[in-house]
Amino acid sequence: MQATTRPAAPARPAAGPAAAGPGAGWAGLVLAALGVVYGDIGTSPLYALRESLGGVHRVPVTPANVLGVVSLVVWALVLIVSVKYLGLVMRAHNRGEGGILALVALLVPSGRARQRLQATLILLAMFAASLFYGDSVITPAISVLSAIEGLEVVTPALKPYVVPSTVAILVGLFAVQSAGTTRVGGAFGPVMLVWFLTMAVLGLAEALREPRVWTALSPHWGVQFLLDHGAAGLFVLGSVFLAVTGAEALYADMGHFGARPIRLGWYGLVFPALLLNYLGQGALLLRQPHALQSHPFFLLAPSWFQLPLVVLAAMATVIASQAVISGAFSLTRQAVQLGFLPRLRIEHTSATHIGQIYVPLVNWLLLLACVGLVLGFRTSSALAGAYGVALTTHMLVTTVVFVEVARRRWRWGWGKIGLLVLAFGWLEVAFFGANLGKVPHGGWFPLVLAAGLFTVISTWRRGRQILARKLAEQTMPLEAFLESIRSHPPLRVPGVAVFMYGSRAGTPPALLHNLKHNKVLHRTVILLTVETLEVPWVDPDVRADVVPVGEGMYQVVLRYGFKEDPCVPEDLLRLSIDGVRLHPMEVTYFLGRETILPSRKRGMALWRERLFAFLARNAQPATAFFGLPPNRVVELGAQVEI
Repeated sequence: MQATTRPAAPARPAAGPAAAGPGAGWAGLVLAALGVVYGDIGTSPLYALRESLGGVHRVPVTPANVLGVVSLVVWALVLIVSVKYLGLVMRAHNRGEGGILALVALLVPSGRARQRLQATLILLAMFAASLFYGDSVITPAISVLSAIEGLEVVTPALKPYVVPSTVAILVGLFAVQSAGTTRVGGAFGPVMLVWFLTMAVLGLAEALREPRVWTALSPHWGVQFLLDHGAAGLFVLGSVFLAVTGAEALYADMGHFGARPIRLGWYGLVFPALLLNYLGQGALLLRQPHALQSHPFFLLAPSWFQLPLVVLAAMATVIASQAVISGAFSLTRQAVQLGFLPRLRIEHTSATHIGQIYVPLVNWLLLLACVGLVLGFRTSSALAGAYGVALTTHMLVTTVVFVEVARRRWRWGWGKIGLLVLAFGWLEVAFFGANLGKVPHGGWFPLVLAAGLFTVISTWRRGRQILARKLAEQTMPLEAFLESIRSHPPLRVPGVAVFMYGSRAGTPPALLHNLKHNKVLHRTVILLTVETLEVPWVDPDVRADVVPVGEGMYQVVLRYGFKEDPCVPEDLLRLSIDGVRLHPMEVTYFLGRETILPSRKRGMALWRERLFAFLARNAQPATAFFGLPPNRVVELGAQVEI
């Protein structure tokens, strides 16, 4: 049985700011957010400006070009991060939770037209989730590789060790994921604080040596650059976009810390540090254009500090990678709970923080992809050609869904929406078009990976719909079943039998099979349905509904949010059936296990039916997923042709 998804019911707010512990002040939350939320965008100065001027679509390192590109970077940060994400999108939260799945969940359908709209938006959300995985494998690879390349600045003799060192760091990073981030998480914030302060000081020192660079704060330099270079200038935007990668994490991780600490961290430290560092790199290139051939970021530091800076950069990129990996784990759990993916083994790595989880399959697949990218591309410049294509599409999808939320939920008029699109929409479309030019240079990789994941997600979702319809066709209506046992009472035996089924309308097939083959019915029968609501958390007061249906049978519904892990026995034992609490040793759980038989009948293509059957066979057993005691479970199988 798989949890079903229904419209939202009353739910308690997500415990975002509380996640940091009781009594945690704003300063503690901001510091913690530095180590989780800002790792990706905070390490972009390692490669963003260098690739914008000297990447695939390189431009001459003239003063006008340097000032133009720095201006584009600055205003991309202002419009995409400050205006779009922190100013607007973070207002569209689902009980304090952010992210594309939470955003789509805000659009509750009413009527056929709205249902069709939500179906389309769900497809967009699945596609955006696939794109997140597609680009997330690049973030650890390019971040760590760009940091370790600083060894070449220290001494060219270390160049042969860059790729092996990067691979070793990545293997070590993924190998420790099963231990959780509880112990090292406390150090993330202070390390990133040192990182941002270091970037700010190095950038400010260089910018003061070359006052011309401060004029790049004016947007006219960026506009003039685009006018002067035409199509070539638009392609440069594809590399400028590297400066805002990680902006989506601000929204996705909002539930961990709350919107206010994230905004305080951005305006109080992160944005000024990034601004000063990009200005500093621009000032360096104005004075020494040949510095672009090396590594402008590390050349900001005096020679005695370059090696410590490489170490600090490596630590910062590992933290940035950790944030992406944790995000992939969280997204996977949400997708499983919402029925977008088959049940997977999910381990909790902390007894106090519910958000700290480990998904072994996702972890090792990410490691293989990251190591493969490093060995295949070998330099951060080559990897930059693959970075950004999927993420720009993800950002566009977020904008589309946000506009729909603003229009339908907040009742914004078209005039207000038009201003919103003019503010940043044109830049995102330009980023999207510019990044399409990266497809032949490696941008195909995240797209191919995302297409494969989208195929899996859409096949699983469609297959479940077909399977549910087939089972419904074969299921006896509950009223008819009750009438049959009234007219022909079966032998009743002591104990409590729990039959799990995804629909409240019909009789669980496992109940029919048990009665048919064993000829007995337990004295107390619970027809249990587990629902995943489109909210992150469900208040315990509205967790369960118990409805007597007669003949010693009860319909029970347990509700969970998409960020919660079901624990059926624990919640069942809290219930009173006819004023009596259930005893764990008197309860037996009956589950149906369907064997999928692909066929040429109308439904899906045969290859997709085979893929669905494969996914169903390899999904985590319902016993483990719902937290059932294995020695109290009876499984009754059936074959279903789809």
